[in-house]
Amino acid sequence: MDFLLQHETLTQWLVEYGPIALFFLLALEIIALPIPGEPLMIVTGIFLANGELPLVTTCSAAYIGAAVGISISYLLGRTAGSFLVVNYGDRLGLTTPRLNKVTGWFGRFGKWTLILGYFVPGIRHFTGFTAGMTQLNYNQFMLFAYIGALVWVSTFLSLGYFLGEYFTSPL
Repeated sequence: MDFLLQHETLTQWLVEYGPIALFFLLALEIIALPIPGEPLMIVTGIFLANGELPLVTTCSAAYIGAAVGISISYLLGRTAGSFLVVNYGDRLGLTTPRLNKVTGWFGRFGKWTLILGYFVPGIRHFTGFTAGMTQLNYNQFMLFAYIGALVWVSTFLSLGYFLGEYFTSPL
């Protein structure tokens, strides 16, 4: 897995570039790049607890990065999703009947997936895209996706902030 960014590299970027690095890394992670979002936020929470990063700016950067990432994913799904599925979906097993099934399911339950999907690696990368592709109303998308981003970011930053000493202390 040489294509994955190493934790040491991410930590170094956090130390050198602070909240701006966190913003871009989380936005790109949500769009679907292989960046380990949860460990990144836990390390960030540890840095916050140690006073190495500014609290308000860092928390804001994390939340806005996650929100921007899922918004871009939504816009990609809304503008190019159908084209991609029609032209390339058969390579991934996405047929028109399956797409119709996903659209129906997403219409009933998809909004909640936007909140809970953040906590499932691999799922969060597709929830915004699927919401856009199924033409979920943008106001509903924003409400559920941004609440999900706030809960997800708060959870993992808090884990690092409050429990970081247990992650870093020797056994």
